[in-house]
Amino acid sequence: MKPLQDLGILVTRPDQLNGTLAELIRAAGGEAILFPTLEIAGVADSTPLYAIIDRLEHFDLAVFISPNAVERGLALIRSRRVLPAALKIAAVGQGSANVLKRDGVAEVLVAADGNDSEALLALPELQAVGGWRVAIFRGEGGRETLKEELTRRGAAVTYLECYRRRKPDSDPAPLLALGAQGKIAAVTVTSAESARNLRDMLGEAGWAWLKRTPLFAPHPRIAAAAGELGWENIQVTGPGDQGLVNGLIEWHNRKKQE
Repeated sequence: MKPLQDLGILVTRPDQLNGTLAELIRAAGGEAILFPTLEIAGVADSTPLYAIIDRLEHFDLAVFISPNAVERGLALIRSRRVLPAALKIAAVGQGSANVLKRDGVAEVLVAADGNDSEALLALPELQAVGGWRVAIFRGEGGRETLKEELTRRGAAVTYLECYRRRKPDSDPAPLLALGAQGKIAAVTVTSAESARNLRDMLGEAGWAWLKRTPLFAPHPRIAAAAGELGWENIQVTGPGDQGLVNGLIEWHNRKKQE
């Protein structure tokens, strides 16, 4: 028997990003229930982005915050120019680095451990950045940790916000029915916004069972946000899709031994 045999696992990642996690859950015997709680859309006006992209050779470092930032940022860049040869490229998390390498960027500065801004900032290569010009490709809004710390270290930081996150207008009825029938064993979320949107999308009717359903998050910060929303059973896993699935398997094994 496979380690997640017949367990219904809710996957809330955006459509463009849920494939690998769903495949890993299925490979472990679980049923991946796809209900994206975030949509990724382009920005309304790309003109300000192009104005910076056209001057990228004047920057020392480009940082890509997420796989979405990589895909949309590189598409914008390559619609105008090639990446400057001297521009250093960094990524927050191995997922972002993998997409960069898949798309032809051979040398990527990324933390071996940790998938957040703090892990990237801890790298020796980013300690002495005084006088550097840094471009950060990201979605609209989000954490300010990376910019604030690089600025404190003496860098001049410019944001290139190349996509928007929004709450989907999805029908929650099928998911509400599954939850009421007890067919959702666990929930996975990969951002605080995903957790918040899920609660909003299911409403009070869904919250009665949702808050008791074990929630798996790949970072303590996401777990803390879910706790503030009222989830009662929160499990922090290792980073990335594999970390989530490993956490699900460990949790299920513990349950079987109780």
